Amino acid sequence: MAYQDLAMLYDRLMADAPYEQWVSFTEFCVRNYNLKPANQLLDLGCGTGRLTCQLAEAGYTVTGVDLSEHMLTEASARALNANLAINWIKQDISKLEGFQDLDIIVSYCDVINYLPGEESVRAALHAIAQSLRNQGLFIFDVHSIKHVRDNMVNQVFSEVADDFSYIWFCEQGSQIGEMIHDLTFFVKDRTDSVYHRFEEQHNQLTYSALYYQQLLYDAGFSTIDIFANFQQTKLVADQADEQGDRLFFVCKK
Repeated sequence: MAYQDLAMLYDRLMADAPYEQWVSFTEFCVRNYNLKPANQLLDLGCGTGRLTCQLAEAGYTVTGVDLSEHMLTEASARALNANLAINWIKQDISKLEGFQDLDIIVSYCDVINYLPGEESVRAALHAIAQSLRNQGLFIFDVHSIKHVRDNMVNQVFSEVADDFSYIWFCEQGSQIGEMIHDLTFFVKDRTDSVYHRFEEQHNQLTYSALYYQQLLYDAGFSTIDIFANFQQTKLVADQADEQGDRLFFVCKK
């Protein structure tokens, strides 16, 4: 999952993603949890930096972390064009290091679901907790079990545009909450008008809200609240899985 070819298409594929809502939810959490100061923010799985730049424009001092050099190249160009001072760092978030006393860490757009298994999730959550100051916030979202079951597995998605097209098969993995995404792209070359094909496979794995809650307590977080679909009503962990497609966890160290 190197995103080598996908990086150049990513922003177009994500054109309708709810970036403004992610920013608004972050600011709701800062207010609601009375986080002061709320300056130093780390964006994990920042991709091409669209959300990272919006968070910087909202006034945060932001660092973006991603595993893909190609995505970070796109992100750096975006920040340069917007005249934003953002640090970009290539790291695996399950091996996060070099950060301490941060006010806020965010990881949106189901980035945590890309971690390959329980031990990787445990390692990431522990490293994230260690990177925050006391009372700092970690905010992230994941696919709900309901969303994976009802809307994703055994589905086919596609798009045809003038200069690219794709077909995307989403298959059930070997366990509940696991998805295997097989994507085939056809992209028109700007120089010779020939369509070039490339393929990517992405694996995602989600867990129950109750299990995430336990992992977060084990990692050292003292307060864990659960929300769904950008709503501001807290959910009970053992009922949250069926109450939204995208679950949000707001975790105070």
